[in-house]
Amino acid sequence: MFIGIPKEKRVNEYRVGLSPAGVEIFTQSGHTVFVEHDAGSAAGFSDQQYVNAGATIAYAANEVYARSEVVLKLARPMMDELEWINPGTILMGMLQLAAAREDRVGQLIEKKITAIAYEEIRDQNGKFPVLRSLSQIGGKMTAQIAAKHMQTNMGGKGILLGGITGVPPAEVVILGAGSAGTHAAMAFNGMGAHVTALDIDPCALEKLNDRLPSVTTIVATKRNISNATAFADVVVGAVMEPGRRTPIIVSREMLRKMKPRSLVVDLSIDLGGCFETSRPTTHDQPTYIEDGVIHYCVPNVSALVARTATHAFVNASVPFILDVVNHPIEDLIASNKQIEPAIVTYNGENRNLFQWSTGKKDLE
Repeated sequence: MFIGIPKEKRVNEYRVGLSPAGVEIFTQSGHTVFVEHDAGSAAGFSDQQYVNAGATIAYAANEVYARSEVVLKLARPMMDELEWINPGTILMGMLQLAAAREDRVGQLIEKKITAIAYEEIRDQNGKFPVLRSLSQIGGKMTAQIAAKHMQTNMGGKGILLGGITGVPPAEVVILGAGSAGTHAAMAFNGMGAHVTALDIDPCALEKLNDRLPSVTTIVATKRNISNATAFADVVVGAVMEPGRRTPIIVSREMLRKMKPRSLVVDLSIDLGGCFETSRPTTHDQPTYIEDGVIHYCVPNVSALVARTATHAFVNASVPFILDVVNHPIEDLIASNKQIEPAIVTYNGENRNLFQWSTGKKDLE
């Protein structure tokens, strides 16, 4: 197979679709890999490292797309990238199509592109191994993000997360006890904050409590969410519903009850966000203030640690990519229970993709 690794075009997207170590796995298996010039430079991977791994460097983005049967990306393609993709190509990426603009999905269907969403790939236990690797990074990073944006010079409340003798620590509320929420709780707890986690699944809360007994766990009812966010200094949204846009669980009314200059970090923004007031931001301008509350809503949080994120992503995704390049798509649809749910468009049809909704939160 001819595999293409383009340079990500989205603003502040520093990750890359495959590391040199990943490329070597495919070239040693007899596949041809084209890597766009400087595709991995932001993550610390040079063109020469890719050449040493057996790749061919392409000096134009459209050349990578034109020569590839399989395109491996991190971020969802932008419109000009979609125009470069040949009809019938296999596209793999963190596509998050449930929050995409309808015309983007329509382009995939019209060109009969086989789109495989990494975030929907399942393991034998029904979990999401590729998504989990990036969610863990995003969760761990929320503590350092919150510590920075709570500083007085950043417009925050001027509160030290862990407090100090005679001064209490910050109150941190985490909505969701999955991979992102659990790793956020670990990071905040490690910095000395007082952490409260809410989830609709008592089993998830039980696992978190077993792992971190000092974290307060509460079932996520509307009343409990409203009460918890009202006393919080930091609220982390770590909610996910596979294949669907994230449900809004914090209303504007709840937000208005929060303390002035409190901070919300919406890790769910990739799929629309779980705060009614969330809208996507960038690493260059990561925050805005709505109703007196600071909002941090960057979709690709793990891009800030691009090298770690790329290595973690490759570790999790390579076995599934190998399945895709070594087997006909028809066979994967018929018998591969891990990849089949992730094939969201195929042969001009919308598959395994819940109906998207349009609106101001639809992402590019």
